[in-house]
Amino acid sequence: MDTICICKPYSSSHSGVGIFRSKRTQPPASYLFKIQSYSLLMNTKYVSNDFQIGGHKWKLVLHPGDNSQRNDKGYVSLYLQIADTEKYANGWKVNVNFKLFVYDQMHKNYLTIQDAGGAVRTFSEKNTELGFEELISLKEFKDKSNGYLVNDSCEFGAEVFVYGGHSAKSEILSMIKNPTNDSFTWKFGKFSTLQDTSYESNIQHVGERDWSLLIYPKGNKTSEYVSLYLDLKNCAANRTVYATYTIKILDQLHNRHHKKTASAWFRPSSAVAGNWMKAAVNNWLGSSSSNGIGYSKFISLSELNKATNGFIVKDVISMEVEIQVSMTKFSSN
Repeated sequence: MDTICICKPYSSSHSGVGIFRSKRTQPPASYLFKIQSYSLLMNTKYVSNDFQIGGHKWKLVLHPGDNSQRNDKGYVSLYLQIADTEKYANGWKVNVNFKLFVYDQMHKNYLTIQDAGGAVRTFSEKNTELGFEELISLKEFKDKSNGYLVNDSCEFGAEVFVYGGHSAKSEILSMIKNPTNDSFTWKFGKFSTLQDTSYESNIQHVGERDWSLLIYPKGNKTSEYVSLYLDLKNCAANRTVYATYTIKILDQLHNRHHKKTASAWFRPSSAVAGNWMKAAVNNWLGSSSSNGIGYSKFISLSELNKATNGFIVKDVISMEVEIQVSMTKFSSN
């Protein structure tokens, strides 16, 4: 990268802050505009269309220079202007770090101009326009070898980062030092006569959170297996929990239970149905449904119905889930 640093105040609007100049190939991320027949614009201020960044509307204000200047001793000036502030509360302030750009059409890169040291500028009622009075000299700008003005056309741009803008997001991850193992049991009678596609247990308050089990007696995705899922309930939409869970169908005769264990991020189905944040499940290959996380092929119907396995006794099936929550996450949008 070809870099030049100017370590002195470059205009009165900078209050002693220097200007840093560099070259880069990436175009500006916020806004770009092209001017044709630039010479006809001389002596005339140009204000760009609006563009929106960080919850605010912005414009670029270009002063293309003065044709009356002999030997091109003048400067091109470019400013960032905050727009549509009439509805802002009295005393409003917006803190911004920004860069302005001039495209070098010959070398296919961008002259990048910004405050030295990544200085943050403050827009306010009394200061709605900030930028560079001496962005680039007319002599340098018009020099054909520099590539800024080619066939009387040129391009300018801006990149704006708003501190504390409405688009800011954050998250807080909390680790549970000594996680506890908690469980609940669900007994389901008249299993052979069930007609509905799925059934859900009552909500169980376990480990300071609410959970339920969901069963598809004849399978969610295939009719050859029973499907079982664990669902987090009554949790804020911006909170998720990471839990290791073991789902069991109890062997009521020999205590040889059919079980599977996995770990996943749980988000309540009431918040965003079907949009589950899954992570690092083990080799049991748990899968998610629109109402929880678990297994579409938990146990085959042939194994479940085999009398000697003890999974169905007197037409009652008994299920148990163990839950250990080890992390929680809170996200702000």
